[in-house]
Amino acid sequence: MSQSGPRSIQRSYKAPPPSLAGILGLSGSDSDLSVGWVAESVRMVSLFWPLFLLAKICLMVVTVNLPVLVANYVLFDLPLLAVTAIADLAIWVMPQRRYMRRLQPYRQMRVMMALVLVSGLSMGLWYGMLDKALLDGSVSTVAAQLTLALLAMAIFGHQRLLGLTYCLGVGVSLSHDGGVGPMLLVVLMLGTLAVSTLAQARWDGRRLLATQKVEERSRRAGHLLTEYEQAGRGWFWETDRHGAITYISEPLARSLGMSADDLIGRQLTDLVVMGDRGEEETGRALGFYLTARSCFTDVPVRVALVGDERWWAISGCPILNEYGQFHGFRGSGADLTEMKRSQAEVERLAQFDSLTGLANRMQMQRMLDKSVMQPNGRPGDCALFLIDLDRFKNVNDTMGHPAGDALLREVSQRLKRVVGDRGMVGRLGGDEFKVVLPGLVDRGTLGVLADAIIASLSQPYQIEGTQVVIGASVGIAICPLDGITSETLVRNADLALYAAKGDGRGVHRFYSADMLADAEDRRQLEEDLRHALSHGGLHLVFQPVVNSRTERISGFETLLRWEHPARGPISPALFVPIAEDAGLIGALGEWVMRTACHAAARWPEDVRVAVNVSPLQFANPALPGIVMNALAASGLAPERLELELTESAFIHEGEATDQMFAQLKGLGVRLALDDFGTGYSSLGYLRKAPFDKIKIDRSFVQGAALQGSRNAAIITSIVSLAEALGMDTTAEGVETHDELALVRTLGCSQVQGFIYGVGESAEEVERRFATEGGRATAAGFQSSRSRRQSMLRSVTLLHQGQHYVARVRNISHGGAMVEGLWNVPVGTTFRLELAVGIVVDAVTRWAVDDRMGIQFVQPIDLRALQTAPPLRLAS
Repeated sequence: MSQSGPRSIQRSYKAPPPSLAGILGLSGSDSDLSVGWVAESVRMVSLFWPLFLLAKICLMVVTVNLPVLVANYVLFDLPLLAVTAIADLAIWVMPQRRYMRRLQPYRQMRVMMALVLVSGLSMGLWYGMLDKALLDGSVSTVAAQLTLALLAMAIFGHQRLLGLTYCLGVGVSLSHDGGVGPMLLVVLMLGTLAVSTLAQARWDGRRLLATQKVEERSRRAGHLLTEYEQAGRGWFWETDRHGAITYISEPLARSLGMSADDLIGRQLTDLVVMGDRGEEETGRALGFYLTARSCFTDVPVRVALVGDERWWAISGCPILNEYGQFHGFRGSGADLTEMKRSQAEVERLAQFDSLTGLANRMQMQRMLDKSVMQPNGRPGDCALFLIDLDRFKNVNDTMGHPAGDALLREVSQRLKRVVGDRGMVGRLGGDEFKVVLPGLVDRGTLGVLADAIIASLSQPYQIEGTQVVIGASVGIAICPLDGITSETLVRNADLALYAAKGDGRGVHRFYSADMLADAEDRRQLEEDLRHALSHGGLHLVFQPVVNSRTERISGFETLLRWEHPARGPISPALFVPIAEDAGLIGALGEWVMRTACHAAARWPEDVRVAVNVSPLQFANPALPGIVMNALAASGLAPERLELELTESAFIHEGEATDQMFAQLKGLGVRLALDDFGTGYSSLGYLRKAPFDKIKIDRSFVQGAALQGSRNAAIITSIVSLAEALGMDTTAEGVETHDELALVRTLGCSQVQGFIYGVGESAEEVERRFATEGGRATAAGFQSSRSRRQSMLRSVTLLHQGQHYVARVRNISHGGAMVEGLWNVPVGTTFRLELAVGIVVDAVTRWAVDDRMGIQFVQPIDLRALQTAPPLRLAS
């Protein structure tokens, strides 16, 4: 900090009056007055001394016969003159040397006075020997030189009157005998006094001008610093050599509830915490700097004189005079409280989720890393839960994001209560949560805890006065059984979660090796699908939609098929979700739209073609343009194209959805609501959305003819609703004659299902119209069978001592569809191991390529199968 600060900062303690010895530079006084004056006097004596040498030379020339002197007194005079010359040269030269400047001023003055005495004594001895008056000469010469030295100090010490008195006194003392030499000396001394006075006057003028400039800068700096203090951007402080405060900014004192005068004299360290706790390391650092008398910058310290937590950043440097003497510290400070609070908030946000207060992804990852790897480098025992909420998206969509946030907070509280101190609960983002359980690897205990989490999260919530019910699925991986690194454990827990969702949600699943195989299989399928899309590996088939009264074909639904070169036919239920996840659904949907329109353009004009539109396609603003281009390129009439939408495609009711409906209807195409009743099923959008048809989902049709089924009542309600709104109805998934008869009786206007065909190529459709004229014939089983549910599970089959690995695709109480074994003869018997502890006998009823339908000898409990641990098969 500049020493030209505010006037208050420049205040210093008042020094005592200097002593005579201090003024003469012969004592070690620390007074700024005497030290500065003595140092200046030393320099001026050195500069003044050449003039005195000139006077001495002139005196010798006038008063001494040098040839006689050299001839008669060489033995004694030359050494004295040499000593005099050396002493005079030293007086002149030494103050300018570096080693002389390193000495304290009073030591410099002692050296100078000693040299003056040596010079005067040697000169006096020589002059006394010359005049045979040794004592008088020595005393007179020494007195003259000392008087001249004092004269120089007096002149340059601003004591000109005293200097003139010295000069006149010496002149009187040396001129009492009236000799020419003394008189000449007096004249020289008076002349020297005059020259020195003029030089001093000129130097004083320059110094006065420089002093005025310094004072002006000091005042300006003082104003600026005062304004800086008053604005609250910082403050200043100053201490003496003992650490006592000599100045402190008034705004700072007021912030402490005190005045500046109350703090003057107190130790600076009294204002900050200087304890030994870890949080006070910075206080001890400040104490170290003050003790070491070294500069420091922005040292954070905690304030000790206030009740609330407050922090300062203090900077300072020691105050040293030009000779290195320590006078205290001077520095500045600024308030760090808000910055510290911001840093604390940033650190909190870096470790905790801002919405729920749970640990965030980063902190959970650190916890998992610590649990997986022990300090000794060995894998640790721990378990990882990945939890995904079921039906949470519906809450966000229907009630808004604020309600969804409130629900997430409730979920986090329940999770913490269930887990307790057994592990750490965190939120990964969205509706995904993670639980790390160090030291817990028992599958039974983990299963009980997972079920408790699912049960707790599935209880109703009260959100904004509305009861909300959701569910949860849990994937579990155990270290070191399922992986010895955090990355592997997370991947395997995620695979287990995916399996839990695939098994109907609301359950937990432990990781097993076949899950990794399924994931790798899915990745490979994605690569193969990309290749098939770009190289023509996909094709379309068309399933007839038949008028229920006339049994004539009114249209065809477009179905996408993929014949894998190695795996054979792959179901759209498997590869369409892969296409959606991989971002291929847009290109895939556009290709289906163009191809279907080109095929339908060759059919009779009263036959429509239906194309499914995925939610991702419907959300694309370019969809109307894609439809219009497909119609224009094929020449198909717009009313012959029917776009099938599921409820999830337009659940976000808003301006964009209404605009999309308006644009599509503006093209003249028909809109059909697919899979009605299986999703959100709000009647509000039926009132606004311009649908031409409602398609009743196969889940209501299949089994509707069975005794005790309530599906017939649901179908009746849907048909009545559609008729009231002026819409057609199509019953999907009709497979048996009793189902066909039922939907006709209930009033469905159209029928679609395997009973009229599984799907035909475009060429086969054209041949059908050419040969049959568009008439459809029902063919299939007479009665319905028990409802089956989808399942993807690896199983083992035991036949004649051989074990085979296969996969179950769907299953019911009485049978299942199994794939993986080729061309199995009908009637073959197996022992089928479905899960750990669940083994049944089965008989093959049909087989096509690598698929077969089997019938269980005894019905099985599907609920027990869902909760049983899956088989762990070698990869």
